[in-house]
This record gives sequence, structure tokens and C-alpha cells, in this order.
Amino acid sequence: MKKLEQIYEGKAKKVFRTDDPEQFIVEYKDDATAFNGLKKGTILGKGAINNRMTNLLMQMLEKKGVPTHFVEELSDRETVVKKVTIVPLEVIIRNVSAGHFAERYGVEEGITFDEPTIEFSYKNDDLGDPLINAYHARALKLATREEIDTIVDLAFKVNEALKEFFLTVGIKLVDFKLEFGRTTDGTIILADEISPDTCRLWDKDTNEKLDKDRFRRDLGNVEGAYQEVMRRLMGEQA
Repeated sequence: MKKLEQIYEGKAKKVFRTDDPEQFIVEYKDDATAFNGLKKGTILGKGAINNRMTNLLMQMLEKKGVPTHFVEELSDRETVVKKVTIVPLEVIIRNVSAGHFAERYGVEEGITFDEPTIEFSYKNDDLGDPLINAYHARALKLATREEIDTIVDLAFKVNEALKEFFLTVGIKLVDFKLEFGRTTDGTIILADEISPDTCRLWDKDTNEKLDKDRFRRDLGNVEGAYQEVMRRLMGEQA
């Protein structure tokens, strides 16, 4: 496969066209941002960890019946993915109170919910990714009713699979963000990434934070936390 011109660069990834019009190459970066880009830094090795972890988890989810954009891992930092148009909704699933949820509703972090919650934010940096509901999303023509129903069903399915998978390596899946895309024929599939950038991951026994909160909150040992998650998930291959 031939890598052609770059068509997009975001906070954590670059996307390149290829000689196959239905496939892109994604390249993961070590750049780190928080608070909608207000805090910037570098987490050494993050790009490789996020790429390999995303690919591992996407392949696991495919086996569980969740369609994803994953095609093939090319290297530590590069992966071939299906061409999609991203639905401009960030989908947040929460199993435990933390972060914005705890702040917004004045509750302490660490409360396990009786059932997972779901919320959407409008994927728009200029507006600060505001919270949005399904009615607003339809009014803004971000997605149809059917697409939103599909996204919700898939998001909860992803949650159950990831929760179970992470628990096997002693990690609690607190909350996480997903993005979905439309393929050329309009099918909704899971896209973007699943990594310590997009998930809150706590050690099951100690509640030690093993994710991007270490960067957001200046907790130190950010690289070590990412490497620890990778080591637990991939063992000797990490």
C-alpha cells in the first residue's frame, strides 16, 4: 500500500491518503493535549502504545460483533483503516463517577453506578465540545435517529466487552470516549482510538490512575502509566 499526501492532523494523529480510495493510513503522535488544547505536552512513546493498544482492542471488539475501521497494523505507529466520515458526536460511557461528571454534579469520584451512563458532546473545538442530547443532534443534522440508536447500542456493547477485558488484567474501566464514522455506503462503524488518552483506567485494587489524568492533573509518571497498561494487555509483546 502506498502512503500519499497528508489530509488531516489532529491533536494525537495524522491521517494520510493511500492508493486505495477506501483506505487511509493513520499515524499516531506523542503529542499530548488536555482541557481542549489549552494544556500541551509530550508523552514519550504514547503514539506507539496508543496505536498498538487500539488495534488489539478493535480486533477483540470485531470478534464480539462490533464493526470497526481497523484493517491492518503497519508499524508501531501506523495503521491502515477504512475510510470513514466521522459523525461529529463524542460518545462518553461512564461506569464510575469521575472527571467532569463528578465536577458537574457535585459528587465524589469513585462511585460505581448501578448501570452505565451515556452522554454525547458535539465534536467542535471552537465551541468547547458542549454536551448535547439526541434531539439536539438530530436538529443539527449531525446524525439520524437510526444512526443514533445504532451508536448507542454499539457503545454499550463496546463497554461490556472492554470492562470484561480490562478486568482480566486488573484494570477498572471508569469511563471512556468513543467516536463513530460512516463508511462510503453509510454503515456506522467504530473509529478513532481506544487508549489511555480516551479511557479512564484505574488499577482494580488500588485505584491508581493509569491514564491521561496523570498528565491532566500533573500526577507524574505519565509514561510509566501508559507502559503499565500496555504491559498488562500485551504481556511479553509490550
